[in-house]
Amino acid sequence: MSLKAYPDSSSGLFAALSFDFGTQRIGVASGQSLTGTARPVCILKAKDGIPDWDQIAQLIKDWKPDALVIGLPYNLDGTESELLKRAVKFANRLHGKFHLPCYGMDERLSSKAAIEQVFEETGSMTKQARIDDVAAQIILESWFSTISQLQREAE
Repeated sequence: MSLKAYPDSSSGLFAALSFDFGTQRIGVASGQSLTGTARPVCILKAKDGIPDWDQIAQLIKDWKPDALVIGLPYNLDGTESELLKRAVKFANRLHGKFHLPCYGMDERLSSKAAIEQVFEETGSMTKQARIDDVAAQIILESWFSTISQLQREAE
């Protein structure tokens, strides 16, 4: 895998945007390391995994992230999926276009957790409910949590 999981030195505060990559929709969330929290931002439409890059440029301009985190859809058994390869390609394009550090975060079960969270918040779940931005939130909060844990272990 060509994506690093975490920054070499994660001291200091920073903001990040995360992406739950999909071939039809890409969920986006924003968060910051001080509290380790994130919030859903939007769901971008994609054509065969290709987003409207102008929309992403606007998100980066509006949110001013220091880093980008891309969910990596491994198979449940930990093997690489075809979608994982496409997510890495998406991350490499993000880095090439916007020159921000990009990190990968294992996102197994993030969509299931997002469905459960949306159901808890709304009390129902329709077939048309979009959970991609909530999945991006879960990916980013998991990433922040792991960085925090790694920092504690290093002390």
